[in-house]
Amino acid sequence: MPLHFTSEQRLDDGVLVREFTLGEIPGTLWTPASADPAPLILMAHNNGLPRSADRLVARARHSAACGYAVASIDSAGCGDRPRTAADERARADLRRAMRAGEPADEIFESLVGSLVERAVPEWRATLDALLALPETRGPVGYSGWTAVGIHLAATEPRVAAAGFFAGGYVPRAQREEARRVTVPLLFLLQWDDEGNPRQRALDLFDAFGTREKTLHANLGGHTGTPWFEVEDGSRFFDRHLR
Repeated sequence: MPLHFTSEQRLDDGVLVREFTLGEIPGTLWTPASADPAPLILMAHNNGLPRSADRLVARARHSAACGYAVASIDSAGCGDRPRTAADERARADLRRAMRAGEPADEIFESLVGSLVERAVPEWRATLDALLALPETRGPVGYSGWTAVGIHLAATEPRVAAAGFFAGGYVPRAQREEARRVTVPLLFLLQWDDEGNPRQRALDLFDAFGTREKTLHANLGGHTGTPWFEVEDGSRFFDRHLR
């Protein structure tokens, strides 16, 4: 599939922001001011939130200012892309269960499992297209949505390091697949995350197969990850992608 850039903007810090399409996949690429090819980081928001979300954009801009090319996409069923009838039913069931205070794991299993299976082939196609550009190069990092990141890191040999956010449901298939993740890993956990049981996140960290894994836990709820963790994430990628 050919990649087409549809818009571009040069920010005050020299970072170039370009929107692109790859077939039906919409994406954004941030590249640093330097003309040299930059290591690529794939950045995904938890559970399919749009690539335009403020927290993701802030992280992407920071990483690009630190010398990385950063790409994010809205994969199938995510962001503004069309959802299947099954997606819509699962989301409606999830809203009802949460309003009623009922267990929602099986609904998450169906919804998130489907999103992961559709997302990873699109991320790999995006990786193929972006590494063909003169302004990007490997090794490649991954940052963000844990469920997608596990499946991608376990199946895509070009991913050399990964940073995962513990918030967000991880399907059973990816919890089992975690032992196949052998790249260096930084795992961020919010200790008081309302919707994500702490012990499940700790068990997942224990399951990762890599010999180089670091857990950072901070007090606070789901969206309370301190900004210094973003800065420390840049140092993590410096160690493994430079």
